[in-house]
Amino acid sequence: MPHSGGVTSDTTDEDSRYEAVCSRDARFDGEFFFAVATTGIYCRPSCPAVTPKRRNVRFFRTAAAAQGSGFRACRRCRPDAVPGSAAWNARADVVGRAMRLIADGVVDREGVAGLAGRLGYSARQVQRQLNAEVGAGPIALARAQRAHTARILLQTTDMQAAEIAFAAGFASVRQFNDTVREVYALTPTGLRQTRPARHTAAGTAAGVPLRLSYRGPYDTGRVFDYLAARAIPGAEEMTGTRGRRVYRRTLRLPHGPAVAEVEEAAPGRGGDWLECRLHLTALRDLTTGTHRVRRLFDLDADPYAVAERLSADPAMGALARARPGLRAPGAADPHELAVRAVLGQQVSVAAGRRLGAALVAAHGEPLAGPSGGLTHLFPDADTLAGASLEAVGMPRARRETLRGLARALAVGEVALDPGADRDGAEKDLLALRGIGPWTAGYIRMRALGDPDVLLEGDVAVRAGAARAGVPLEDAEGWRPWRTYAMHLLWSAGRPEGRGNATSESRRTSVRNHRRITDVTESVRKGKDR
Repeated sequence: MPHSGGVTSDTTDEDSRYEAVCSRDARFDGEFFFAVATTGIYCRPSCPAVTPKRRNVRFFRTAAAAQGSGFRACRRCRPDAVPGSAAWNARADVVGRAMRLIADGVVDREGVAGLAGRLGYSARQVQRQLNAEVGAGPIALARAQRAHTARILLQTTDMQAAEIAFAAGFASVRQFNDTVREVYALTPTGLRQTRPARHTAAGTAAGVPLRLSYRGPYDTGRVFDYLAARAIPGAEEMTGTRGRRVYRRTLRLPHGPAVAEVEEAAPGRGGDWLECRLHLTALRDLTTGTHRVRRLFDLDADPYAVAERLSADPAMGALARARPGLRAPGAADPHELAVRAVLGQQVSVAAGRRLGAALVAAHGEPLAGPSGGLTHLFPDADTLAGASLEAVGMPRARRETLRGLARALAVGEVALDPGADRDGAEKDLLALRGIGPWTAGYIRMRALGDPDVLLEGDVAVRAGAARAGVPLEDAEGWRPWRTYAMHLLWSAGRPEGRGNATSESRRTSVRNHRRITDVTESVRKGKDR
């Protein structure tokens, strides 16, 4: 049974989905939903309730489609809290692009007209294609997202219902009340009373607590290693010891700055989620902030589909089977990631991190007050487009490249939003002076979340392929998951044990931290003068 196939009226296809429901197969949570005609409830495939009879079951691609057909969310399995479908990240067509933009909150901020404008289609065309593919239009999809945000705020904060209504993106309290009743068959007060035992009402000053779900195994340790090695002081930090680390970073959101905290899930903890806390200037940024953290941690990936495809390759299969839960970290801010890609050109990860620290110290936007080691937002494109960048310590040619990229991002010549056309964005990047195939491909992979990028000219990729005996000529067979194959090759290219917390790596980490601190302090003193 395909992991990413669409829900259709084909009998065989629906019978296969019913088998997944009967076996309570969590691999398909978020890939489709089922509803029960006799109860009026829709569920995730892994719902623990008694399996309904086949003749009473209907299938939907999205929660919004089930809600639009008059079904309410199951209170037991909470189908609105499942990970998103990996298909939307893999697809480059208008439907996939629209789904990514809606998840980022574009309909709430700009309306359907804004969504259509970003996609280059008319509002009617977008409506028609979404209805045909997922059974719901952009307004219904955004409404389902608002309902989920409202439930989170009702069950995790002590905010008044009227405050929650506007924070979740509803136009009025009446619309909020009606939607909550339709989706959950409860009033907002009744929904708040179903708060899970782990939650106690709290003020929003402590942040909004979230459980960010994922499907299948998740290699938390390697994801946190990857982010720790690249964390830029001032804008990011990693605290705690291995297995109990907390990744913290600043976020530039539509209505103000924010701080995100994500806890490492220690092996054996159980559960299929990451604990997260968002500290928001404006609560209406909750949906957007959540989506951007999910993209950074690649939480909507389908590790089963990736493993199935890569394991079919005789040479790549051994690497894939040795890394269950493989993920490809994305980006919380596409513009930031693009700038960081230029900083990392032809230098080591540690050197790129030092340059990032200097850039943040010289041109970042200070927070109203420090939050632990977090002091700045990463500088935006407008700021960098007009900056001299002399304090960063880069060659003149690379400073020009960075300014040229920033100008293109600032005026919209290069679009890197979640719904950007990936082929078009890569072409526009390559047209910029100083941006070559490696940089454009890396930006496409991480900033645009493309799961099918392979940087064949990358030295580490070639070294990993040679070490593992993997012919790169076979890469066509890895589609559409070549990004994950590349992460496997990067790991294979490192000597055994590299990246673990050995005494030597700790000494290297200390030396790097001292260099970064020295650069940062030097920049700040220069600004003071």
